[in-house]
Amino acid sequence: MYSAFTESALEVLRKPQLTMQWYIIPLFLVVFYIVGKELKEKNYSVVLGGVALWLVDVFNEIWNSYVCFFSGYAPVWGTPASVGGSAWLLLIGYNIEISFMFLLMGIAACNMLLPDKKAKILGINNRIFIAVCLTTAAVIVECFLNFCGVLTWEWPFWQRKVPWLLWLIGYLPFFCAAFYVHDRPTMKGKFKALGVLAGVDVVLLILGGIFNLV
Repeated sequence: MYSAFTESALEVLRKPQLTMQWYIIPLFLVVFYIVGKELKEKNYSVVLGGVALWLVDVFNEIWNSYVCFFSGYAPVWGTPASVGGSAWLLLIGYNIEISFMFLLMGIAACNMLLPDKKAKILGINNRIFIAVCLTTAAVIVECFLNFCGVLTWEWPFWQRKVPWLLWLIGYLPFFCAAFYVHDRPTMKGKFKALGVLAGVDVVLLILGGIFNLV
């Protein structure tokens, strides 16, 4: 039996006619402007790194949906319509606002990287230092969203009292993927990595659609 929060989300899942808000249009234009500006300045590695982070998040959102529908109870994290609200719920724990956010997060994170991959900050490689700092900050924000009730956690292993799991699974892989793609020496290598990430997501989405798991 699905939880009350899950039932709330299912009522509006992929039904934008019930939830769409005008603010999505200017939000889309903000994303469009930022991406366009980065491309105009030829910061291709930054944009592709951002896309990598976004694709890894999509992967997480897909398996989160799988957990919900396989268990028949709840996703690991959810964005219920009854609390917080969203203009468009794409997957059971994934809305359009989150999607925009993660793309911009990836771009912002890659812009923070030092030009020299081997340069250190406080004696730590700058890639590792920035990934750890941003992961920690993201988990803190995530815990705050859960505290506010707009992001629900209904499984005992995914709670504020066990933040290390959120840290290891929820965010660290995002920044690792973004920095990996950003640092590939050739565009071919960058697109190859993105192709693998996108391919996995597409296959999982197709299978999820066939078996009603997304």
